[in-house]
Amino acid sequence: MSLTDTIRERLQRFSPESLDVFDDSADHAGHAGARESGGGHFQVVIVASAFTGQSRIARHRLVYDALRDLMPGSIHALAIVAHAPEELAS
Repeated sequence: MSLTDTIRERLQRFSPESLDVFDDSADHAGHAGARESGGGHFQVVIVASAFTGQSRIARHRLVYDALRDLMPGSIHALAIVAHAPEELAS
C-alpha cells in the first residue's frame, strides 16, 4: 500500500464526503528538510461533517492526530484544507 493510500485510509475515520490526497514530494526534490527526514510532502483536501463547529486549528489537530505516527518519518510536510460540508453549500 502506498503512503498516499495509507493517508487516505487513516482519514476515513472522519467519514469524509470528499477526500483528496496529493503527493507533492517531486515538487520538493532536494529540499534539505525532506532529505533529512526521508519523508514526503503531502496535501490533504477533506470535507467532513466531523469538522462542523470546529475551528481551523482544531480541524488540523484532528487530521494530525490521525497521522501522528507517520510524522516526521514518512511524512515530512503536510498541507491541510479541511471544511465542513455546509461551508461549501451554494
